[in-house]
Amino acid sequence: MFFSLSQKLMFQLDPERAHEMAIAAFKHTANTPLQCAYAQTINNKAVTVMGLDFKNPVGLAAGLDKNGECVDAFDAMGFGFVEVGTVTPRAQSGNDKPRIFRLKEQQAIINRMGFNNYGVDYLVDQVSRRKSRGILGINIGKNIDTAVENGKDDYLLCMDKVFDHASYITVNISSPNTPGLRSLQYGEALDDLLASLKDRQAKLSQQYNKTVPLLLKIAPDLTEQEVVQISDSLVRYKVDGVIATNTTLSREGVESSTYGTQAGGLSGRPVAEKSTLVVRTLSRELNGRLPIIGVGGIDSAAQAQEKLSAGASLIQVYTGFIYNGPKLVKNIVDSL
Repeated sequence: MFFSLSQKLMFQLDPERAHEMAIAAFKHTANTPLQCAYAQTINNKAVTVMGLDFKNPVGLAAGLDKNGECVDAFDAMGFGFVEVGTVTPRAQSGNDKPRIFRLKEQQAIINRMGFNNYGVDYLVDQVSRRKSRGILGINIGKNIDTAVENGKDDYLLCMDKVFDHASYITVNISSPNTPGLRSLQYGEALDDLLASLKDRQAKLSQQYNKTVPLLLKIAPDLTEQEVVQISDSLVRYKVDGVIATNTTLSREGVESSTYGTQAGGLSGRPVAEKSTLVVRTLSRELNGRLPIIGVGGIDSAAQAQEKLSAGASLIQVYTGFIYNGPKLVKNIVDSL
């Protein structure tokens, strides 16, 4: 009931303003009596993936808590893990506003945020203060003014800074809102990036005497052959996991929406089928050699089961959470 009332009020506001208010509310109510408004007890459905123990397989996708300010609040909602970011070496404001659009009839969102965040040092400070001890993923990216050919340096810098604070690290090369970023998903550029990151991961593992899995997040707009090629690179460089998928540039299913022609990445219900197809192709090609986190269009227990049946070991929600609230996490976990 609290969520329904809050959502009605928030949906009267500009989407980005509503997002900012929600983040501020979660940040300041976590670990206080006020968190009873969203905290819930969820049955334990523990799974072990990448050597990490998750209390359940339902995670929060990156993008909602870009700066790592609300990890404790999302943990209280019952998420099995929380992924924060995308974070870049330096703070950046992102693309021009307006840059978020709700497509209510399609239960979707279009965004062209552009990795707006306060920078990696701020995020590290925030997550170092968290009280919850659940699994924390940190999603890293490159600054918009860093040339694509130098992007590797940004990823390595972020990796150095977040390594000791992350349960796992996600390399985001699939956002459609940073020019040229998706070119890192292909061929020699991908191989060079993965080789450098794996080498740095090995050195940091020795330095901190612990293992922090490295994952790659890919787009839903890849051809089958491109997914096959990425799978080959993931295996050759012994990447620890893959997240499928990011938002899509396709507008299939939202053609009739008022905001359907807005530029940016589309998330939510219309991307579900494209995302599941990528998960299924990855599963076939990887054949269990590394785990898949399925994300894209999960707004019900049935959609969650589709991703798991397609080969995902874990799942993440974002847009479905915006439209359905914390009860979505409970409904999915209870159905497993």
